[in-house]
Amino acid sequence: MTERSHLFILWTNDNPITAEEMVFRYSVNSLLKGWWENVTVIIWGAPAKLVSEDKNIQEKIKEALSAGVCITACKRCTDNLGVTEILEKLNIEVKYTGETLTGILKNEGKLLTI
Repeated sequence: MTERSHLFILWTNDNPITAEEMVFRYSVNSLLKGWWENVTVIIWGAPAKLVSEDKNIQEKIKEALSAGVCITACKRCTDNLGVTEILEKLNIEVKYTGETLTGILKNEGKLLTI
């Protein structure tokens, strides 16, 4: 599998409408409809706090994970916001993501920034 069949969505906007109507709708449909082989949502910054507090967004996370979307969050962000354990309990992979993002960009990966 090549990076070109893998879509990465960098989610930095904490607007819940944007999360529901774009991030989750597109990521899930991308897999269900075969638009992409793999989809990874990277939570970076303010959305980490949104995820920790918003039960509706937590349900969208569960639905996305069930559909096969990989969801990861920036550990530095979650630590700074005090939400690491909450996101981990939601089965979100929490890790340092600076190198990951740099690799995507340097290798011309498919990156959608929200």
